[in-house]
Amino acid sequence: MTSAAREISAPLIQKEAEQHDASGSTTPPPYEPYEEENSPIEQVALTVPVTDDRTLPAVTFRMWTLGTLACVLLSFLNQFFWYRREPLSITSISAQIAVVPLGRLMAATLTKRVFFEGRKWEFTLNPGPFNVKEHVLITIFANAGEGNVYAIHIVSAVKVFYKRDLTFFVALVVALTTQVLGFGWAGVCRRFLVEPAAMWWPQNLVQVSLFRALHEKEERPKGGLTRNQFFLIAFTCSFAYYVFPGYLFPMLTSLSWLCWFFPNSILAHQLGSGLQGLGIGALGFDWSSISSYLRSPLASPWFATVNIALGFMLMTYVIAPVAYWLNIYNAKTFPIFSDGLFTSAGQNYNITSIIDENFHIDFEAYDREGPLYISTFFAMTYAFSFACLTATIVHVLLFHGRELWQQSKSVFQERKMDIHTKLMRKYKQVPEWWFTCILLLNITATIFVCEYYKDQLQLPWWGVLLACGLAAFFTLPIGVITATTNQTPGLNVITEYIIGYIYPGYPVANMCFKVYGYISVKQGIAFLQDFKLGHYMKIPPRTMFMAQVVGTLVSALVHLGTAWWLMDTVPDICDRALLPPGSPWTCPGDHVFYDASVIWGLIGPRRIFGELGYYSTINWFFLVGAIAPLIVFLLHKAFPNQHWIRLITMPVLFGATINMPPATAVNYTSWIIIGFVSGFIVFRYYREWWGRHNYVLSGALDAGLAFMAVLLYLCLGMQHVDLSWWGSDPDGCRLASCPTADGIMVEGCPGYMRQV
Repeated sequence: MTSAAREISAPLIQKEAEQHDASGSTTPPPYEPYEEENSPIEQVALTVPVTDDRTLPAVTFRMWTLGTLACVLLSFLNQFFWYRREPLSITSISAQIAVVPLGRLMAATLTKRVFFEGRKWEFTLNPGPFNVKEHVLITIFANAGEGNVYAIHIVSAVKVFYKRDLTFFVALVVALTTQVLGFGWAGVCRRFLVEPAAMWWPQNLVQVSLFRALHEKEERPKGGLTRNQFFLIAFTCSFAYYVFPGYLFPMLTSLSWLCWFFPNSILAHQLGSGLQGLGIGALGFDWSSISSYLRSPLASPWFATVNIALGFMLMTYVIAPVAYWLNIYNAKTFPIFSDGLFTSAGQNYNITSIIDENFHIDFEAYDREGPLYISTFFAMTYAFSFACLTATIVHVLLFHGRELWQQSKSVFQERKMDIHTKLMRKYKQVPEWWFTCILLLNITATIFVCEYYKDQLQLPWWGVLLACGLAAFFTLPIGVITATTNQTPGLNVITEYIIGYIYPGYPVANMCFKVYGYISVKQGIAFLQDFKLGHYMKIPPRTMFMAQVVGTLVSALVHLGTAWWLMDTVPDICDRALLPPGSPWTCPGDHVFYDASVIWGLIGPRRIFGELGYYSTINWFFLVGAIAPLIVFLLHKAFPNQHWIRLITMPVLFGATINMPPATAVNYTSWIIIGFVSGFIVFRYYREWWGRHNYVLSGALDAGLAFMAVLLYLCLGMQHVDLSWWGSDPDGCRLASCPTADGIMVEGCPGYMRQV
C-alpha cells in the first residue's frame, strides 16, 4: 500500500479497533492488508477503506424510514425539474448529506426498547449510533430516485406531442418492467464487473469519500482541514454561490463573449454561442450546467477526460463547421445547432399531417409534404453514435477480451483477489436464480402488456424478445467501458435503427423497443455500480439487493405519478409554440426523444438513412467505429513502450457528443477545463490534497447547488418572482439559430421583416 493510502486508511482502522475494544467483542480486530492485496488502482487505494466491521447493523428502522423518504423526494424533484428549460439533476449526494443529522437525531430520540424480545421476530427501533452501513443503504435508495425513469419519455411523447391516449396502467407496467429488467443483466455480469479490482467504477469514489468524511473522526492536519471541515466550507460556498446563476445572474450559465463583441453578426453568434452554436470561447460558471450531462468532471479519470475533449473538439470544431460551411446536406438551410425537424425550405415540419387515424404514417401525405430534414450537426451526432456502437464491441474484444475470458474460466477455480473481494466473500451472496426469476417475470409481463394493449404500444411479442437479446449482448461491453472510464455508451440509436428497419411506420413501437433494449442496459449498469459501492463499503450483498429492488419500485411509481400530474396541470407543457415567453416548461430532453421517434419510428431509417434517404452516407461510420480501435490496438502493439497509446479509448471519444443535443457546447467547455485542473494538475502535483479532498469537493458542489435550487424554486419560482435585465438572458446570442442560405426566412433573424 502506498504511504498516502496508508495514511488515509489509518483513522478508520484505529476507529474500528477502538469500537471492538469498547464493546468487548471477541471478533478479531481488522487488519491492514499487505500491499499486494490492496487495489492496483491508485485512486481506489487512496480512497476506499480496507477494513470491515461486521457488527454494525445495516437493516434498521432508520434505514427504511430515511431511505424511503430520500427515494420519494429525489424521484419527485428530479422528475419535476426534468421538464424545465434547464433540467436540474439533484444527485443522491444531496440526500447522502441531508440524512446524517436526521439519522443522528433518530438515534438520540427513538426508544431503545426491544420488541418481541427473545422471539424470532425480535427487533428494536434504535440499535445504537447511526452508522455508515445504514447510511450506505439509504444512499442506495437515493440512487434509485436520482435516475430518471426513461420510459416516461414514451408517456410524454404520446400524450403531449402526438396527443394520443395512453392509460395510466399501461404506462405503469412499462415503467416498472423497464426499470427492473436490468436486474437480470446485472446478475449475469456481476462476476465480471463487480469483483475484479480493474473494474473500479470511478463515480463511486465520490460517495465513498463522502461517507468517510461524514463518519470518520479525523485529526486536523497542521495547516490544513479535515475532510469534514473542508466539505462544510465547500458546501456553504456552493450553496451561497448558486443564487447567482440560478436567479440573479443566469448569464453565468453561458458567457459567450464573441456575441458581445459582434452583436449583429450571424457568423460570430454561430461560432460563439454556448447554447445554440459551437461555443468557441464560451464558458459556464454554473455547476448545474457543467455536471448536467457528463457528471462531475472531478470524478472523471484524466485519460477519459482527454478522450472526451478530443471527441468534442473533433465534432464541434472540425466536422460540424466544415460540413456547415461546405453546405453538406444543405446545412446552411437550417440552424448550425438544432434538434428540430425541417422541410427542405428550412421551415418546421408539420408532423401531424403525415399521421393517419390508426397512429401510423400516411405515405401519400408524406410524399405531398416532402422528405424530412435535420440540421447537419444533428445528423453527425447520429454518425458518431453509429461509430460508438461498433467501437465499443471491437475495443472491448481487443483490449479486454483476454481478461474477460480469464474471468469466465476463473468462475470454476480459485483466483487471486484484492482485499475488498476477500472481505465480501464472508457474506452470503445473492443466488443467481433470484436474478433469473426477476428477468423471466419481467419479460413475461412485458410480452403480455405489449400483446394485450397492442393498440397503445404497437410492439409485437417478437420485438420484446429482440430488444432483450440486444440488451443481453451489450451489457457486458458497455459495463466494461463505464467501470473503467466513468462514461456510458448508449444503445438508444442502434435500437431505434434496428426496429425502424424491421417495423417502420409505428412510432410507439419504436419508442418501446428503444426503451426495453436501451434502458434495461442502463439500469443494469446502474445496479452494478451500486453493487460496487456496496462492495467498497462492505454491505451484505443480499441486503443490497433488497434495497435496490424496493428503491427501484418506489422510484418508478413516484416518477410516473409526478409526470402524470404535471402533464395534467401545466397548460401546454412542452409546446414551445404555445407556451408564454420565458416559460420554463420547454422539455428539451423530451423534444429530442420525440424527434427521434419521428425519424426512426414514424418515417423510418430507410427513408432517412437508408437507400431512400438523404443521409445514407453516414452509415459508413459503422465501419469507421470498427476500424478505429483496431488502429489503436496495432499502434499499441507496434510501440509497447508508449503507454499513452493504450489510453486512447475510441468508444469514449466517439461517444463524447452522444448527448448533443440536448447537451450544448458550454456543457463541455467548462467541464473539460475543470477536468484538466483536477485530473492532471492537482492529481499529478498535489497528490495528497487530491486524495483527501477531490471527491469530497465534488459531493459538496452537488449538494450545495441542489439545496439552493430547491430553495429558490420554493421561495421565488412558485411565486413567479422573476428578474428581467441584461444578465437574465443566458448566452445572449440571439442570431445563433439563424440559417445562412439565401432566401431562407426565419423570424428574429436579419432581413426577416424586409423579406416578408
